[in-house]
Amino acid sequence: MILFLTALAGGAGGAARFTVDTAVNRRNKLTTPMGTQVINVTACFLLGLLAGYTGAHLGNDSLYSVLGVGLMGGYSTFSTASVESARLLITGRWRAGIVHALTMVVVSYLAAIAGLFAGGLL
Repeated sequence: MILFLTALAGGAGGAARFTVDTAVNRRNKLTTPMGTQVINVTACFLLGLLAGYTGAHLGNDSLYSVLGVGLMGGYSTFSTASVESARLLITGRWRAGIVHALTMVVVSYLAAIAGLFAGGLL
């Protein structure tokens, strides 16, 4: 049952990713892709929040599997962010590619820490 629920949550996460990415990119005035950045930063925060909460309060591995692995796994998209950075580099936009990649890693890391704190683990 956990496998089925995790797969279902993964599909919901993918649909949420599409929705958020589309909404952000429609409003994006920059020449760099921001939808993926927003998705990965919020995914890191939410996963940190979930990990912090389940670790500090519930210890429920099934809930973490369904929401963390399934929902957040389907929602987050680090591979897309990597491809976007690589495309910027390949097209000669070195500065934008490096800033895009570094910003993604640093801000996502900080968001995960903030989520762990907010969830009560740290």
